[in-house]
Parts: sequence; structure tokens; C-alpha cells
Amino acid sequence: MRKLNAIITVLIMILFLMHLIWGGLILTGMTNGGNSIFAFFSYMLVIFIFFHVVIGIKFTIDTLRAARRSKTFYYKENKLFLIRRISGFALLLFVLLHVVLFLGSSENGNYRLSYFGTLSLFTQILMVISLLVHLVSNITPLRIALGITDKVNIRTDIMFVLVILLFLSAIAFIIYFIRWQVI
Repeated sequence: MRKLNAIITVLIMILFLMHLIWGGLILTGMTNGGNSIFAFFSYMLVIFIFFHVVIGIKFTIDTLRAARRSKTFYYKENKLFLIRRISGFALLLFVLLHVVLFLGSSENGNYRLSYFGTLSLFTQILMVISLLVHLVSNITPLRIALGITDKVNIRTDIMFVLVILLFLSAIAFIIYFIRWQVI
């Protein structure tokens, strides 16, 4: 099950990077939104996230059952476990908000997004932060599940690329916010 979750996670990361780049181009006005291919990949991303969440819930239940049987949880030793679960839950809420914010509607063949105000910007920046925390706390288990033995280099490379892309996505949200305020 861990290997399946690792494969799903890699697929999520690939689809997420595609979504991040394509969505950033749309938010900054460099390309048009409402593309059916973009929508297809976005729905695929949501489906894979759903399976990732279901598997994560199963792992969490198994861990909590084992802790209850042993009558100890070792909160201090399991703080990374708690960070992973809390950041995952927060990320799930922010992803749902993201879907609602960017669902939009079609009017006369033109795709229109919902209003993007200060609260929308704030929730999207929080989504980026919770995603960063979730990725940082889960990169080692992913590496282990995939059998990658080069600890330092692969983790550093992945985190560098993701931090840069998440920073750029935050900038894209800010540019989009400014465009909404000006237009």
C-alpha cells in the first residue's frame, strides 16, 4: 500500500507541477483560461488527491489503533507524524477552497472566474504554505518508499525546485489579485 501511495504521490506531483505552471500562466494573463485539456488534468489531479487522502486516512487509523493498543502515543517522538497529518488536513481544506475559487463559469463561450479578493488571496497563500510544509515533512518517506538511497542530493534538488515553483505560484496569485483590483 505504501508503494501504491508513493506512485500516486509522484503522479500528484507531476500533475501539480503542470497545474502550477499552466495555472500561473493563466493567472498572470500570459495565456487564456478555460482550456478543456487544463480542466482534464486538473480533474485528474483531484482524483489522485482523493486516493492519496483515502490511503493517508487508512495509515492514520492504523497508527492510532497501534498507539491505542500499546496505550502510549509518544507525542514528542511522533511530532513529525502529527505535522504530516495536520498539514495534509489543512492542505485538503485549502485545495477544496482553491477548487471553489477557480471553478468559474462559461458565459457566451467565454470562461469567467469568480471574484478574487483579499480573502481569496490570503487562502491561496495559506494553501501554498501548507503545501510547502506537507512536502517538506513527507519528502523523506516518499524517497524511502520509492527506494531512492541518495538522501541529501535528491531531497535538496526536489525541495529547491518545489520552493522556487511555490514562490512563483504565490507571485502569480498576487499578480492575479492585482489584476482583479485594477480591472
